[in-house]
Amino acid sequence: MSRLNLDDFSDLIERPDSGVRRDAEERRERLVVPAGALGRLDELAEWLAAAQAAVPVRAVDRPRVVLFAGDHGVAELGVSGRAAGTAHELVRAVLDGGRPVSVLARRSGVPVRIVDAGLDCDPELLPEDVTRHRVRRGSGRIDIEDALTVEEAEQAVRLGMAIADEEADSGTDVVVLGDLSVGGTTAAATLIAALCGTDACPCWPAGRVSRCGSSTPVWTAIRNCFPRTSPATGCGAAAGASTSRTRSPSRRPSRRCASAWRSPTRRPTRAPTWSCSATSASAGRPPPPR
Repeated sequence: MSRLNLDDFSDLIERPDSGVRRDAEERRERLVVPAGALGRLDELAEWLAAAQAAVPVRAVDRPRVVLFAGDHGVAELGVSGRAAGTAHELVRAVLDGGRPVSVLARRSGVPVRIVDAGLDCDPELLPEDVTRHRVRRGSGRIDIEDALTVEEAEQAVRLGMAIADEEADSGTDVVVLGDLSVGGTTAAATLIAALCGTDACPCWPAGRVSRCGSSTPVWTAIRNCFPRTSPATGCGAAAGASTSRTRSPSRRPSRRCASAWRSPTRRPTRAPTWSCSATSASAGRPPPPR
């Protein structure tokens, strides 16, 4: 595989149209309902209009929840509320309809799709349509080794592209993204901090603790990961060695990861709207309130 440049990948993502969002705001101001009276619905409606590039917004007819599942090697350090290598139990619980995401989706009439990107279990334990996309079995312990090889990291990114294409082609118009993982929050906090050039404190959910009831193992793991996530090595510890990252200091990360990826080599298609991390089952718990 070729070396993946994250800037090139970022350029493939269609951001919500800021001009359309302003149009949606102006339209709302002309309505009888006072600004802010609908709470978060105001903001969500404006975001959806910008993502759809349409005012007023089109009705959402075919939403889908897509959960990516994996086991993170750093969970061996006790950073999670669950034992390492048990994310497949979360997957089975979702498939059986017993998790909160299953109940909410069922009550809303929204189908749930699970994609095994790196579960640490025998594939035979789960349906083939869940495990057929697996990149590898579990990931490396990011405090002492790369989570993935460069090739595996690129394969994982391209897996996301393929899933986006499949959902767009199937007519899905809104995708709610989430994860089913053990140790995923630690890896995510490390990766976000490395990419944004900050420490992990702002990236760590308040109140999240390890199996021993303390956050100390988590901070120790993240601290030990940071020497391995310098710009010289890309975001290697958390995402796979030296995936290229050449973003200039003047380019700030987008505040929203909410638009659809569209392949430049495929026929034009109406891409779905993406709502990132609206649901999460990492370590078996929903995300804390913001």
